[in-house]
Amino acid sequence: MATTAGDQLTLSYVLRHLCFGERAAGRVDAARELLTESTRLRRDLDFTPGVAANLIGLAALSTDDGDRETARALLDEAAGLAAESGARGVAKWIEEARDGLGLT
Repeated sequence: MATTAGDQLTLSYVLRHLCFGERAAGRVDAARELLTESTRLRRDLDFTPGVAANLIGLAALSTDDGDRETARALLDEAAGLAAESGARGVAKWIEEARDGLGLT
């Protein structure tokens, strides 16, 4: 429905949540594709706090693959975007993700 209505923001949320299901089912590549598309939509919409939130998820997927360097870079980018946009709640999530993923 979001696609039909041309509602890109809602579509970004749909893709994000579908990603969670794919990850829970062990389909990391499918999850990454969905979250990457959600992030692209959010960048296109200049929804900076949403981009930062998605980058946390992409960092978690990178750690699933054992790519801790990429995960750190994604969290660093997310932290910059959260600070730039004043998204204090997202900034807290980023710090919690660093701890939870062992990237502190």
